[in-house]
Amino acid sequence: MADTVHAVTIIGSGPAGYTAAIYAARANLEPVLYAGGPALDEPARVPGGQLMITTDVENYPGFPEAITGPELMERFKAQAERFGTVIHMENVVQVDLSARPFTLTDESGRTLKSQTIIIATGASAKWLNVPGEAEYTNRGVSACATCDGAFFKGEEVFVVGGGDTAMEEANYLAKIVDKVTLLHRRDQFRASKIMQHRVLTNPKISVVWNTVVEEILGDGKRMTGARVRNCKTGEVMTMSAGGLFVAIGHTPTSGLFDDWLETNEVGYLKTVPGSTRTSVDGVFACGDVQDAVYRQAVTAAGTGCMAAIEAERFLVEHGA
Repeated sequence: MADTVHAVTIIGSGPAGYTAAIYAARANLEPVLYAGGPALDEPARVPGGQLMITTDVENYPGFPEAITGPELMERFKAQAERFGTVIHMENVVQVDLSARPFTLTDESGRTLKSQTIIIATGASAKWLNVPGEAEYTNRGVSACATCDGAFFKGEEVFVVGGGDTAMEEANYLAKIVDKVTLLHRRDQFRASKIMQHRVLTNPKISVVWNTVVEEILGDGKRMTGARVRNCKTGEVMTMSAGGLFVAIGHTPTSGLFDDWLETNEVGYLKTVPGSTRTSVDGVFACGDVQDAVYRQAVTAAGTGCMAAIEAERFLVEHGA
């Protein structure tokens, strides 16, 4: 493999990576895809991205009866393989983007050269890391109101956070559930003034200040509430709710490219507006690693399509 220069190598799977692979393969580019796997610093990470820890997906077009996240990703993978994508279920651990063809090294020590690279390494939600959180993830605990809010119609839910994301989640949920309680560890929000105003004037949203979640409670089947502590008084109390949405931010999986590509202040890869082109010619980024706004499977898939088409055009223009 070391002697072969590939046309397209895709780093990462999920909707973005697999869609890029489908389009690249159908264009006869014979893509190689590194689907990833558990990393030393993130052992819970699995190939397929965040949908692998999602139960029912109801908002992906074409599945009116819903489909589980893992099943949807298995279908993406099978479709990519059907058209000839070569998939390695491991991580790329080093890249050299100083010259084309680019050089990649994987966990097996294998070296691969590629004329173009499509990055689809995604992002992961920041979690509270408190007892009960992992146990009740997808059974009351979520990091995406847009994805899971509809499951909580008629219930009371918590939102944890104080930035724009938390405000957006709370306002979105208030349209669906009976009551939203926003828990924030400080006595003021970090969110923009307009987002704060929308939350503070919404009759279905109440705010509990100076409060942190210490434990997620449940009955063994699903979440029933949380044990919280007042940061100033130390008072601990139990609050009931059917769901808890963690909205304290996401971390893009972009560290592999720190020495090579431009990122924003929190690590998302920068792309040319309206494009998936990065700061290095021939390197493209799609999905959540470059999207801090939408973070949806369908938008990730869309940018995966864009990346493959742009990679194909780049190869034609450069005679590769």
